[in-house]
Amino acid sequence: MTDGRGPAGAPERGRRSLLEVRTIYAEPAALALPRGREVVARWPGAQVVEVPTVQRIPTVHGDEANVARWVRTKTEVLALGVRKTLTARRNERSANWIAPSTANGCAMACAYCYVPRHKGYANPITVYANIDQVVGYLQRHVARQGTKPGPDQCDPAAWVYDIGENSDASVDARVSDNVRDLVTAFADLPTAKASFATKHVNRDLLTYDPRGRTRVRFSVMPPAVARVVDVRTDPVPERIAAVDDFVAAGYEVHLNLSPVIVHEGWLDGWAALLEELDDVLSPAAKAQAAAEVIFLTHNAGLHEVNLGWHPKGEDLLWRPDVQEAKRSGNGMENVRYRARWKAVWVQRLLDLMAERTPWLTVRYAF
Repeated sequence: MTDGRGPAGAPERGRRSLLEVRTIYAEPAALALPRGREVVARWPGAQVVEVPTVQRIPTVHGDEANVARWVRTKTEVLALGVRKTLTARRNERSANWIAPSTANGCAMACAYCYVPRHKGYANPITVYANIDQVVGYLQRHVARQGTKPGPDQCDPAAWVYDIGENSDASVDARVSDNVRDLVTAFADLPTAKASFATKHVNRDLLTYDPRGRTRVRFSVMPPAVARVVDVRTDPVPERIAAVDDFVAAGYEVHLNLSPVIVHEGWLDGWAALLEELDDVLSPAAKAQAAAEVIFLTHNAGLHEVNLGWHPKGEDLLWRPDVQEAKRSGNGMENVRYRARWKAVWVQRLLDLMAERTPWLTVRYAF
């Protein structure tokens, strides 16, 4: 069985455990592209199964029995397709634009992740092979925007494009060179930046040349909570310890305080985490840092799926006593903390940040 070694060099700790691909479901058009062939070559022992579309594979996404194999499927299955729609979607929260995805799904298994809400009974990585089309589209899109007219909460000067809305780009970089190609492309775009959030420390990214045009947002939360809900991710202290290295490598590095999960003693956990950030990060890292503060959003359908593979996490995530229904911007019926209480909790955390990490600018909180 292959260990997932890619062209970049020797595998790191964690690569074998995250991905031991045995089956690749692939669209014929993806297999015909250079990037598709490269992905298949990384796991020469994997069985390649041709499918008409990777959007809904009946034996993967449509099989209820896969719930019990949630993590195993993430480890052993990849899907390989061609991105059909190339559209940059307005966001204006974390980024100005959401770039066309070059991957979907994840080998990690955060219990609160919103992506599986659209997937069904399994959520392995789908990687898209037509990277050249995506890069060309983004280059043209950036050129059409011209110079950013003024600062906003996304960035003072650059148009920001999120390249990892539906996946974790640090993990995607273990599957293909799509992330490298995107970082390389944005390095040559003086009016724009790429951006992605991650819970995985992939030090292969330190060999890229971002030249300040890619923003990595390390997601952090109190480690005791992360050990329950951040399944298969790198430990929070490792994420924090990586910040200085990524800054030195030419990335802009921000922090996502996400998701904020309310439970007994929750604010004490955040106080300790903020103290650790203040102690560990260098002056250079602090000088360029900013944060997004995102309170938990959950979903009844995902709750039911999670009960089939990780019910312990739902003790923290599913709290009808303090949550209420709210329709999201994409039309999904989700649950969030009750508005009156959430407003108080958000302010308490912001006050704590002002006290413990006054250097950490909050770009937005919700």
